[in-house]
Amino acid sequence: MVLPKFLIKKTPKQKNINHIRNLICDHSIHTVCESAKCPNIGECFSQNTLTFMILGNSCTRNCSFCGISKGSPSPVDPEEPKRIARAVKKLGLNYVVITSVTRDDLPDGGASHFAAVINELQATNNEILTEVLIPDFQGNETALKVVLAARPYVLNHNIETVPRLYPKIRPQANYQQSLNLIRKAKTLKKSTLYTKSGFMVGLGERREEIIAVLEDLKNTDCNIVTIGQYLPPSREHLQPERYVHPDEFNEFQKAGEKMGLKVFAGPFVRSSYQAKKVVNNE
Repeated sequence: MVLPKFLIKKTPKQKNINHIRNLICDHSIHTVCESAKCPNIGECFSQNTLTFMILGNSCTRNCSFCGISKGSPSPVDPEEPKRIARAVKKLGLNYVVITSVTRDDLPDGGASHFAAVINELQATNNEILTEVLIPDFQGNETALKVVLAARPYVLNHNIETVPRLYPKIRPQANYQQSLNLIRKAKTLKKSTLYTKSGFMVGLGERREEIIAVLEDLKNTDCNIVTIGQYLPPSREHLQPERYVHPDEFNEFQKAGEKMGLKVFAGPFVRSSYQAKKVVNNE
């Protein structure tokens, strides 16, 4: 398929990427922006915004859409929380987004490491707000409670696609399990936590399935939903079924808003894109 004009984005300027890397001064720190080959990297890095990726750079799952490498993960690095806190201080951030590879090899899925990072950031500056984009922890409620006990400002878990496409897109995950995680998070921290989720379109889903996912997320008491166009990280990855026009994204956004959701939808929207602005209505 020929890429439509609304999906053509300028090649990220290397100086923007170098700018962030020079400020961090630590190449052992990973960002999902680089590892997942995000098309927004140039824009975000030029604005000193990024999403830190903890627990290594290799994932234990093999989702067909994802650009992050698969393989045997490295041991958990106990110094990583301190390194990220130093990087955040150098960048002058007061809103920090943290995600991870999926670590099914760990008993708690990496939950205690998420908590350690949040706690270290709070110890450095108690005014920092953290948004965590977590894996499903294989449905482990105890692991979820560990993350919530560290008091993140936003807890994000991506639903990724409609349930019919899970065997093709997200074969090692479970749609209901992901919904339950979001529901349980809000139940446990109802008055103090924003919950967030996101999914891709252009993978063969039908409009009524998209509306159904929005309804499901509303029923979990989810606050914020992001919807973006799936773009393959490489030619070897799963190719999109179609490119969704911006007018359709507007329709999805309006449909979600009618349900009472805050929806951020567009061709280049990603789960952590403009995260601070989205949650604060900036």
